[in-house]
Amino acid sequence: MRLEYTGLSRINGSLVVLDDVDGASYDEMVQLRLDDGSVRVGRVVMLEGRRAVVQVFEGTRGLSLDNCSTTFTGRPMEIDLSPEILGRTLDGLGRPADGLGAIFPQVRRDVNGAPINPVSRVYPRNYIRTGISSIDGLATLIRGQKLPIFSGSGMKHNELAVQIVRQASVADGEKFAVVFAAMGVKNDVADYFRTSFETANVMDRVVMLMNLASDPIIERILTPRCALTIAEYLAFDLGMNILVILTDMTSYCEALREFSSSKGEIPGRKGFPGYLYSDLASLYERAGIVEGRKGSVTQIPILTMPGDDITHPIPDLTGYITEGQIVLDRGLDATGVYPPINVLPSLSRLMKDGIGAGYTRDDHSALANQLFATYARVQDARALASVIGEEELSPADKRVLAFGRAFEQRFVGQGNVNRTMEETLDLGWELLGMLPRNELDRVDEVILEQHYHPVEVR
Repeated sequence: MRLEYTGLSRINGSLVVLDDVDGASYDEMVQLRLDDGSVRVGRVVMLEGRRAVVQVFEGTRGLSLDNCSTTFTGRPMEIDLSPEILGRTLDGLGRPADGLGAIFPQVRRDVNGAPINPVSRVYPRNYIRTGISSIDGLATLIRGQKLPIFSGSGMKHNELAVQIVRQASVADGEKFAVVFAAMGVKNDVADYFRTSFETANVMDRVVMLMNLASDPIIERILTPRCALTIAEYLAFDLGMNILVILTDMTSYCEALREFSSSKGEIPGRKGFPGYLYSDLASLYERAGIVEGRKGSVTQIPILTMPGDDITHPIPDLTGYITEGQIVLDRGLDATGVYPPINVLPSLSRLMKDGIGAGYTRDDHSALANQLFATYARVQDARALASVIGEEELSPADKRVLAFGRAFEQRFVGQGNVNRTMEETLDLGWELLGMLPRNELDRVDEVILEQHYHPVEVR
């Protein structure tokens, strides 16, 4: 039996409070019908005995304590799902926003999802090719992994996200699609994403969710949950390999902070709620592979570090939950290197189990180790050159500096080129050919014999 409650007890911003409510549930959807016949939708966000606090999606403008009636639906928020969702553009709540009509659902799913049983998880293997050498070669994205991108305000993370969507693929010919969710973006950024995907002719394999900066914060909190629910349906019901890109998680966390403050909760670090870690984990841990199911869900959350501070709570907690990170560097960005990926702090903790013979190439792991070690020497040589001058360096250090310049300009700074894994690995060996063979101490002699070819440095 559905009861209708007349009037409200209190209104506070976008929150309304009802007293003497029986049988309400956390996250339950609510309908508020005004005297003029209009209907607004809300969600139960707090329960205290018989008191229910409801967040109104459309806001409380025009509401008063006695001009509406409230009905509790008895159900959480659900989203319509069917195979035809591929190629569609949705709003932050998963409703069609492309003018192509409603989605006729085969199933409806709770957007809050459910954690994957650890016993049912399959260890991630194989990889997703992004066509970006510094990711594919040195921080390979493994299917079922969560690999965030740490960026800064004003840097080219949006361009990088578009490039990944345009170029990403799986090598074994299995079905692949992308779920792209943008949170708190301006209209011009939303148009950039939409136009870029349409121009690249990739919309047939993309589901795009757009939450604009002008949309309610409760919608921003639900956007990644809607995106992951769509991804889980495509992966585990339809057997597809799904890449989920969530940008910008900083906007999501700031919405969560504002929402927590409006409920009067005690703030934690930097004013964020104390449950920020568990809230982020409830999103990130929805990536993975499930035993007995064919598909996979892989996540690339993108976040802009406030003040470029990697110790800020958002990147800090994200780093605890996820399996590595891709770090964008403002110094590289200022010199025109694109994508400006700083390879030294970037890593993929699952990379070792999804590359090598049978996946990429047998020399991949050794090549990556040698490139990391050599580029670390570049930083040491630059530090020394800043003290004594480059002219006073030894011939070995000068060779290392030449390698560093070529590595940043050719390997990292590839521009909008789509490279195959073979091209990435071959370019890595070409750059290592700038150094004497006896300086390559991270590669065994068998692999060196097969792949090392000295290059004359001018």
